[in-house]
Amino acid sequence: MADHAQEFLNSMDFPKLLNEILAEQFSENHLPVLQSLTNALRIQDYRDHSEEETFQNLMKILSKLSEEIQAAGREVKEVILQLTTACFRAQRNGCVQCARNQSLLRSLGFIDLSIRILDMLLKLKAENSDYILEAIRCGIQFIGNLAVDNQFCKDDIWKLIFPDLLLALLCLEDHRAAGYASMVLHTCLDGLKVEQLAQPGNIHVALKVMDLCRTQPELDWPVLIATQHFLKSSVLVVNMYSGMSYRERVTLLELISAQLGEGNSEDCGISPSVASFLASCFQECCGAVLTLASGSDDEEALTVISLLDVLCEMTSDHKQFMFLQNHPELLNSTVGLLQQVHALGKTSKNVFTAAQNFSLAQGGDGSSSPAVSFKAHLIRLIGNLCHGNAANQNKVRELDCLPLIMDNCSIDSNNPFISQWAIFAIRNILEHNLENQKLVAALERQGVADDSALRALGFRLEERDGNLLLKPCSKDP
Repeated sequence: MADHAQEFLNSMDFPKLLNEILAEQFSENHLPVLQSLTNALRIQDYRDHSEEETFQNLMKILSKLSEEIQAAGREVKEVILQLTTACFRAQRNGCVQCARNQSLLRSLGFIDLSIRILDMLLKLKAENSDYILEAIRCGIQFIGNLAVDNQFCKDDIWKLIFPDLLLALLCLEDHRAAGYASMVLHTCLDGLKVEQLAQPGNIHVALKVMDLCRTQPELDWPVLIATQHFLKSSVLVVNMYSGMSYRERVTLLELISAQLGEGNSEDCGISPSVASFLASCFQECCGAVLTLASGSDDEEALTVISLLDVLCEMTSDHKQFMFLQNHPELLNSTVGLLQQVHALGKTSKNVFTAAQNFSLAQGGDGSSSPAVSFKAHLIRLIGNLCHGNAANQNKVRELDCLPLIMDNCSIDSNNPFISQWAIFAIRNILEHNLENQKLVAALERQGVADDSALRALGFRLEERDGNLLLKPCSKDP
């Protein structure tokens, strides 16, 4: 802002001008004063030294506007809505990086009054007035700015808007207003408030946030709420998951998978209890993926695919989740499912049948199946569960899974990289396990499963000091 403009704003006697508005009937002539105050409060120096009387008179104007809205019912005049919006804008600007003004506005009663006005405006929403919507947007922005770095304001706002009004704001069809409401929720949240969200009577607020993640992915705040707060609470995740449709569960699982792929592998912000819960969910419903063999587009099957992706990520270089190696029956369920999908692919032509049409598998004709890479990820999970775990290595042998994995050391366009995951799994299953090494050597001698597929990929099996090792093939000179 130019220096002369700033000097002009500094010279305005806002307490007097606002007092004059109070003495008159509201009209459009009063808008320039409120707009000038809004512009003045954009200036940090003015904000820091603004007079308390200015906000006192602004509070009186807002209170009078509230009475006008309440008395008018659905027939609120446009000028009243415009003036309300102008007040909210001034309040919003007055709070930016100014703890003094935040505390002042709180003590003057702006929080309670502004939230009551927001509640009334929501009841006017059926009129589809742009003036109503703009007032709602600015009102939400105000309470959001008021809450930033001010615990007293956060707590006051939370008590007044949670859960009903907050849910109503999040449900607004206007994506900007819903985004501002998400900002308010993110700003107010802490551990205790997340516990409140997890309660059965309040779970709809959390579910709406997840719905925004799915339906309005361009909004950052819902995603930040989910990843920075929701995923840390196992109780909330379990309650949300139980109340979600299969499609909504996929959204939650995709967020978890993305979170696992970011930041410090030692602390990804996901509770170990969440990992245990998701492993149990996979075991309970993994058989649903078999319906894809018949060509159906079963949403539960898509959930199984997402669960498998998450479990693969959790057991890959995340030490805090390696307890999943000992999760009851997880390895058995994974091996059993691999055996089933492999058999289905052998007995008839379906999405689990090995293929060499890479353009088709990668969506060249727009018909890529969700089952692409599923078998490869099953083998990846088996390899992860066997890494450095002798009990699981032995269990794979006992379940007769080693020949099956070796049978998948070949190119399959329905499972890109399956051969690499198969080799990785074989390495983990054979490492420091003489019984498994002897079994593979015997299989090779019997011709049941030779290493030709491995050699085609540049690897060979080598026996050394009683151990069977996976080695790269030497190149011809």
